Amino acid sequence: MKDLRGKTAFVTGGASGLGLSMAQAFARQGMSVMIADIDETALGIAKADLAEGGGKVDSTLCDVSDRASIRSAAQRTIDAFGKVHVVCNNAGIGVVGPIGKVSEKDWDWILDVNLKGVIAGTEIFLPFIESHGEGGHFVNTGSMSSLVVREGREPYAATKFAILALSEGWQIQLEDRNIGVSVLCPGYVRTRIGESGRARQAKYGGPKELPKETKGLPSLDGALAPEIVGERVVEAIKANELYIITHPEMKPVVEARCARLLRAFDRAARSPALAQAPEGKLPKDDQELVKRFDADR
Repeated sequence: MKDLRGKTAFVTGGASGLGLSMAQAFARQGMSVMIADIDETALGIAKADLAEGGGKVDSTLCDVSDRASIRSAAQRTIDAFGKVHVVCNNAGIGVVGPIGKVSEKDWDWILDVNLKGVIAGTEIFLPFIESHGEGGHFVNTGSMSSLVVREGREPYAATKFAILALSEGWQIQLEDRNIGVSVLCPGYVRTRIGESGRARQAKYGGPKELPKETKGLPSLDGALAPEIVGERVVEAIKANELYIITHPEMKPVVEARCARLLRAFDRAARSPALAQAPEGKLPKDDQELVKRFDADR
């Protein structure tokens, strides 16, 4: 999507942080914007600020852990603007903690919001984007934790790794339908994710303060301004980038992780146990996958 002017964007978690930065960037591009959020007070403030800046904006309450709520938000978007082109599945929360110390309700909470919310948002909005035939784009908010894992952040990283996998597969499925897919993988950004517990729904136990002593809650000293990330997302949509990276300084960490994986393949190639396997052991689907990715190298 080279030209966003006159198009419509829908953003979950749109009342603050990364979501609001995307909404602001889209409005500057001349897009109509529907911001969706679970925080009614923040939603009203964000809508007023966007409208004051001259943006064509509307807002809707939306709990991404509830498919019915997403369906309602999608219909409200169509009722307000007629079409939707860009969908940002951005709402997310931060549950962290050492192994065995994360409660069952918190596991349900982070999986329902971070992972199932992205799945539902994509499945519900896809027919609306396809219906107008003008193309579109999904932006799914992952994290640098989609690419590397820090101890203590495994619950968060598990959802973000899954979003990466979904986005990679959906990008292949949808490219022939003129619909792009991006996974946003930011490092530290000045957001309120460390205060996620303020909006913890009653079905997960209600609001709670997340433990400050946990390694998984980073300091925001030196963190990137969210406004910069919003502009980066616009760049990536126009360029149809699959991976949206905001912190190129993290490249050595990702390279090191990939190198460890590649060394594991090298060890497998030298394995006496695997040497006993018959030739042509890869199934046809895997052989085709190898060919496709070999062509991309």
